[in-house]
Parts: sequence; structure tokens; C-alpha cells
Amino acid sequence: MLYITVVIAVILVVYTNGFTVSLSNRQRMNARLTMIDESQWFPASSTSNVVNLETLNSAFSKATSKAQDFLEADPYFDNSNIPLNTYKAAEPFVGKIVSVKRIVGAQATGETCDVVIDHGGKMPYWEGQSYGVIPPGINPKNGKPYTNRLYSIASTRYGDDLKGTTTTLCVRRAVYWDPELKAEDPAKKGVCSNYLCDSKPGDSINLTGPAGKVMLIPEKDPNTDIIMIATGTGIAPYRAFIRRLFVEDTPAARAYKGTAWLFLGVANQDALLYHDDWLKIKEKFPNFKYDVALSREQTNKKGDKMYIQDRVEEYADEVFGRLDKGAHIYFCGLKGMMPGLLSTFEGVATSKGYVWSDKLKEWKEKGQWHVEVY
Repeated sequence: MLYITVVIAVILVVYTNGFTVSLSNRQRMNARLTMIDESQWFPASSTSNVVNLETLNSAFSKATSKAQDFLEADPYFDNSNIPLNTYKAAEPFVGKIVSVKRIVGAQATGETCDVVIDHGGKMPYWEGQSYGVIPPGINPKNGKPYTNRLYSIASTRYGDDLKGTTTTLCVRRAVYWDPELKAEDPAKKGVCSNYLCDSKPGDSINLTGPAGKVMLIPEKDPNTDIIMIATGTGIAPYRAFIRRLFVEDTPAARAYKGTAWLFLGVANQDALLYHDDWLKIKEKFPNFKYDVALSREQTNKKGDKMYIQDRVEEYADEVFGRLDKGAHIYFCGLKGMMPGLLSTFEGVATSKGYVWSDKLKEWKEKGQWHVEVY
């Protein structure tokens, strides 16, 4: 004869509207469930399992929560063990293209694509890192397979699907305009960028990385201001930063109290990348600032084209002041922006009685100065 005795020390009440588990007696956190199975073959035999309700409650909450916290370090701001060069060119990871879509308007100077890649959760990364992409084929210049090309990752570690299984790249199709032919020369086009922009869902793609530690977010102090300066696809790492701090339900977002300031330079309105997203975030969060420089539609104070360095110059004193108080500044995009920006900061430093070279050295030594330009 089978006898089952269940002894419950506390009463579990499940509220279906909130999916939470509460206890009727908070002083008794452990419930012992004892199942006794007696039979004519195994008299007095039994199995016993102890269920810790605090652990059960925590697991249940995580299973039903939409929070992005399952890929975090402990504590979340610890970057001592970030994933780094998990896959190399000799043995790349083979991912799958999920989607490729053009994200600029008809009047943009060139084509930029948002490329989503499935890595199945086997190639984790952190915000500010890059993936290497190895295009298929042989380089005609040396007769060897093409080498990898690095692309800054434009999604958080959770991916745009929030499951931790995808990554997003922001890729501008590189083409060469022949002034004599007055046409594009396909022989001089960018091999990897065209490969990515022409890829189709389901295509395999060889990946290396993740690489890089220069562009990581300083999350230990949630009051730290972050100043992001980008031209074109240099927006990629900042999209990851901003989504982590303002869009997704991450520990970093819940803690962040600083100001994040994005400067983006492109040719015209049609070339603005993820523009609608930035406007929505700016409207919702007072600690997010967003300014653009449109070189073919705006002019600077001298009446010349408005480049990114000109827009930053308008706020140079404020930016400099934030840096002097511990802000981190990031530069990503075309290296041609750097001389003008450095000149602007040098002018502010001089006006305040600083020696510019000493001030720049100070910011670099404190880890406040982050540069990834090409």
C-alpha cells in the first residue's frame, strides 16, 4: 500500500497578477517536503528533499522577470574578466546572418546598414568591444585569404533580441568614386563592408573576437558623465552604451545618475543614424543630451561647413568642465575629426591657465580619454 505524506511548514500563496511568491510565516523560511513511499517490497523506505523557499522565490522571480541581468559580472561593474579574443582567425566562430537593413534615407551620402548576427550565445561580448569579420575569398594583392576587419558592436551584450544570442553591427558600404569615369569603380570597393551589406538572412559568417578594452563604460561610479563624439558609423559603440544605460532593464541603467552626452556628425539629415531613437530617449530622460553636426546643411560660426569639431566647440567650456570633474570622453569614427577637436580643447585649457599637454596626460592617466578612430 502506498502512503504519501506531505508536511508543509509554511503556506505558499501565489498571486497570479504579479507572479510573486509570498510566505505566511517569514520566520520559517524552509519548508520540508517529505515523501514516504512504503510498499510490501520496500517497507519504511523514504526519500526526503529540503526546498529552500528563499531560493525558490528568487529563481521564480528571475524566470518571470524581463530584466536584463543574466549576463552580468558580480558586481555588475567588474570588468576584470571580460570576454576577450575567444575566437581567432585560425578557428573563427561561424555565425548566421539574421537581418540586413538600410538605415539611411535616399539623400544620404552612401549606404549604411544595420546587420544583425546570430551567435547562439556562444560568443559573448561587452559594450564597447568589436567583432572581427572575415570575408570569403582570396585577396588578389597577395594570393592569400582575406583577413578580418574589425567592426564596433552596436548592441548591448543582450543583443537586440534581449536573449544574449545576437549582435548588431553598423556598416557603411565602402565604394570608390572614379572622378575620370564619373562612376563607382567596383574593383576598388571595400571587400568586407560590401560582403556584409550584400549578405542575406541565413548566410554563414566567420567571426573573430570579441576584441578591445579601450571603449568600455566606467560603471563603477554611476554618477560619471559620459561624453560620446562620433562621425558616421562611429555611432556603433554609443548605441550599445545608450541602450544599456537608458533602454534596457540592466543593473547599470537602474544605477546610472550621470549625464550621457552624444555628439553625432554626418553629412545631412538623411544620413543620421538611429536618430529617432535618440530623440525618444532625450524626451524621456533629462540626463541624456544629443547634438548633431550636419556638414552639408549647417554652417559654423565662421559661415563654413559644420563639422563635428565645430559643434563640440560650441560647448567646449562645458565639456572641458565635465572632464575636469571626472567625466569620460569617447571618440569613434573618422580620425580626421581629431586635430580640430584637440585644437578646441587646447584653446580652452590655455584660457583657463592650464598647460594642455599636462591636462591631456592627466585625463589619459585617469582613464578618462578613449579613442577608437580610423
